[in-house]
Amino acid sequence: MTTPGRAVALPADYQTWLATLKARIATSRTRAAVSVNRELVALYWDIGQEILARQDVEGWGAKVVDQVARDLRGAFPDMTGFSRANLMNMRAFAAAWPSAEIVQQVVGQIPWGHNVLILQKLSTPQERTWYALQTVDHGWSRAVLAHQIESRLIERSGAAPNNFKDTLPAPQSDLAQQLIKDPHVFDFLGLGEEFKERELEDALMDNLQRFLMELGKGFAFVGRQYHLEVGGQDYYIDLLFYHLKLHCYLAIELKVDDFKPEYVGKLMFYLTALDEQVKSDIDAPSIGLILCRTKNIVVVEYALRDARKPVGVSEYRVLPPRLEDSLPSIEELENVIALSGKRGETSSMKASLTGSPDRSDPMPQS
Repeated sequence: MTTPGRAVALPADYQTWLATLKARIATSRTRAAVSVNRELVALYWDIGQEILARQDVEGWGAKVVDQVARDLRGAFPDMTGFSRANLMNMRAFAAAWPSAEIVQQVVGQIPWGHNVLILQKLSTPQERTWYALQTVDHGWSRAVLAHQIESRLIERSGAAPNNFKDTLPAPQSDLAQQLIKDPHVFDFLGLGEEFKERELEDALMDNLQRFLMELGKGFAFVGRQYHLEVGGQDYYIDLLFYHLKLHCYLAIELKVDDFKPEYVGKLMFYLTALDEQVKSDIDAPSIGLILCRTKNIVVVEYALRDARKPVGVSEYRVLPPRLEDSLPSIEELENVIALSGKRGETSSMKASLTGSPDRSDPMPQS
């Protein structure tokens, strides 16, 4: 019998076994949650199909749906989701996805709230399917899904000009193409209209988690101002990442002005140094990305045409600071009011001397 409070002699591999056991339990719980969610979504789809069919055949109106909602809530008081509004969501869901197969394979894997958001925000089957698949792949929360829809991720994904097809083997070039967005949306930085490269870099590092989310799935941060020594001289890459699926390094150069052709030459130099000094035998060739404020697409295409290293060029969007940060202070308002008062006194004096109203005064009403 073990004495309470006394340390137990554990096997040498106990911690490893325990970690494996925890992982199995966590996986089982996740699978159970996914299974429950899939059943719920399938149930809602079935109900939606029933409502659609009866409205079509029997001419059900809004009052019948209201009655169904009341009866279901009465029969299942412990279940949420049987409001009239949600029944109409079920009807819209069934109308949007007439095939049970896609419900089981795609939209059944994401929560009901995500499905409702997709229905409300998107109008075409192609966009709905794309965002549903991305949600499954990335595990987006509903807030992240809403942000990706609002930022038009579907239009930005794979849109950056690059030379990947000419510099990378086919499977890797296609995947790299899909990963690079244009433009990148940095709406979380709150920088003003004018800022320096170091300020942009600092802001991205202060918001690293959101920056990684904007880059996409699979990126791991390696370092900032990553040091390379070539020929006894020091060089620094602005930001260095590693992509877990591509198995390669991604070097990012930040620019606060328009794209210039010489940026490609400098980045190719960094990629050569990375491949020689950092890349291992199991890593794929390093990729470069130039993030600039604006770009001329023709200039970019000319600059990349004969480049021998894989490079992409993307713009970024930075929203202005919060509204309250741009509002005038109390002192500034007081100065404006004082100046306005002085202008009013001046106008009155001019009117009394000339006998005519000032042009800034309102016209008399008839």
